[in-house]
Amino acid sequence: MESKWSKVIIHASAFFAPFLVPILFFLISSEDNVKRIAMQALLFQVIFGIFIAIAIIFTFLLIGLPFLIVFLAIFWIAPIIGIIKALSDREWNYPIVGRWV
Repeated sequence: MESKWSKVIIHASAFFAPFLVPILFFLISSEDNVKRIAMQALLFQVIFGIFIAIAIIFTFLLIGLPFLIVFLAIFWIAPIIGIIKALSDREWNYPIVGRWV
């Protein structure tokens, strides 16, 4: 599969299979760039899932609501930016986890 479309599918998987698709692409792809994006996508989903869970807990104390709104916005917007960048064949890293992988 072409690298460009592999990246698009990995980024878009955040909306339908956030853990399964990046793991599958990491295992079956032979391209290092696709593996890097798959690992970033997986780490991004896990970390922001934890952030959102913590924000939900703090929402009961009314201090987590702003964090919840920000984290959910990033959780939805970041994959869309990734899809746009992948379609234009430009390099893009996920926020926070992009430097780790």
